[in-house]
Amino acid sequence: MATKSVDNNTLDNQPALKKDLVRMTMPMIFGVLSLMSFQLADSFFIARLGVDPLAVVGFTIPVYQLVIGLQVGIGIATTALISQRLGSANESDAKRLGASILQFGTLAVIVLCLLLWVFRENILFAMGGQANLLPLLDAFWKVFLLSALVGAVLYFGYSICRAHGDTMLPGICMVLTSLLNIALDPLYIFYFDFGLVGAAYATLTSFGLGLIFVFPKIISRHWIEFSRVSTQFKKHISEISGIAAPAMISQIMPALSAMMATYVVADYGTAAVAAWGVGVRLEFFSIVIILAMTMSLPPMIGRFYGAGDVKSIRATVSLSIRFIIAWQLILAAFLAMFSEGISWILTDAPEVASILGLFVISVPFSYAALGVCMLCISMSNAMGAPKTALLMSFLRLFACYLPCLMLGSAVAGIHGLMAGALVGNILAGLWAWHIFKGIMKKASFTFGE
Repeated sequence: MATKSVDNNTLDNQPALKKDLVRMTMPMIFGVLSLMSFQLADSFFIARLGVDPLAVVGFTIPVYQLVIGLQVGIGIATTALISQRLGSANESDAKRLGASILQFGTLAVIVLCLLLWVFRENILFAMGGQANLLPLLDAFWKVFLLSALVGAVLYFGYSICRAHGDTMLPGICMVLTSLLNIALDPLYIFYFDFGLVGAAYATLTSFGLGLIFVFPKIISRHWIEFSRVSTQFKKHISEISGIAAPAMISQIMPALSAMMATYVVADYGTAAVAAWGVGVRLEFFSIVIILAMTMSLPPMIGRFYGAGDVKSIRATVSLSIRFIIAWQLILAAFLAMFSEGISWILTDAPEVASILGLFVISVPFSYAALGVCMLCISMSNAMGAPKTALLMSFLRLFACYLPCLMLGSAVAGIHGLMAGALVGNILAGLWAWHIFKGIMKKASFTFGE
């Protein structure tokens, strides 16, 4: 009878959960979709400059993922800790925690960007880049790294908003900055004749205006409070690090994996690196709903976990996983049907388009499993299990994705490379789901559900 009661309560609560999930996720979908759109637009315009600029972007993407990994790791800690405090009605400390995160996060990203600039040559050569790309990379990275820093600070603002249950403000800002970026790309790249560097200037301009849009609203809503932060800063940093450190490692590992994957791809030439870079951007675009849900789910899960409401967590997880699997399989079928046209839209270089076509027709069918893995990692962090989330990330990349990628490349060349990415993502999704079910069992035991 107890089990039946729980099931009925869960079913009764599903309409409200669906409504909350849609309300929290929809702004993030539009926001992340717009971010991915400007990344694809960047690739479209840069492709018109030639193969070398597109290859420089291909080598830059894994490095940018390092910055993204750092900022997302801190953002995960922001969302988890602030939402848990709000769930337990401790609003004053939630505000001071937001201020501590801004200070800590900004300093951390500055240090990382400086290190990336100092070791840029080593990074390029380690990924298999050629020396002739270095002058172009130097010019691009000067502005790119500054735009990455500004974008990271803006992301911390988004995380504070999401933790307080507001996904609309970040969603609107993402859309506005992305549209501005797309509009400025041709202006900076071609009209002012900045070339590849113009793409970085467009991003810097749009992110800078995003800061002006978001932070006055955060301050006016009293979501950050700098008073008494100094007395609690050490405690806050300890708490942030407890979640952020595993989360950052979890998020940075994809960047390291991407660098290793780029090294494998570089064996097939500059055109292959260019195609792989465009494919990765298309991947980000294709998993836009997954990315949005990794941002919208943690505040919900965090509040449920803070209140000990395991039934709502279980129902939310079920809704999310079922939706992601269905959506990604439908999208993969669509991409496969129009793979040739998509490839030629994104690049007019025949050697790049042919390799990109192989990517589009195969790899997206693994994004349903990849989505399950990403959601399990995100929800594990929100439920206070950052080390388990880190384990999932490690297994996904270094026990599934990279080994399959390398094995496929060794056995069947470029076709095997694509097959390896497909199989690796599927194995990662299955493994992550198995681990996450253990976290749910532990939560049920802890809260007596």
